[in-house]
Amino acid sequence: MFGYDPTGAEYGLPTYPWRLAPEGFATRRQLRARGLRPGGQPVAAQVLRGRRSRPPLFAYLYRIDAAKPVRPMTPGRTRALEKAIAARRTCPECGLDRGYCIPRSLGMCPHCAYPDANAA
Repeated sequence: MFGYDPTGAEYGLPTYPWRLAPEGFATRRQLRARGLRPGGQPVAAQVLRGRRSRPPLFAYLYRIDAAKPVRPMTPGRTRALEKAIAARRTCPECGLDRGYCIPRSLGMCPHCAYPDANAA
């Protein structure tokens, strides 16, 4: 079976096929859904998913019993997050809050990047 290596001899980590990991392991997203975080623990295992003519997909697994609760949002962290989001939405050229994140590929809002297209 592709990706089945519970001892870690082949891949260096205990490896299981996609969706067949044993109980007690979870990915970062699964931990977050439970209100947990890895909390500095090392990767305990991984799951592999084979794909035709492409490299396989993998996800790291962490032990649920060693996970720690997610840190609560403090008022200071909330203010810092709001400030960071506002900076991503503000165009450096015109200084307007555009209501969406400015594309990093342009470095400014599309209205400033393509002024001729907006004039029409």
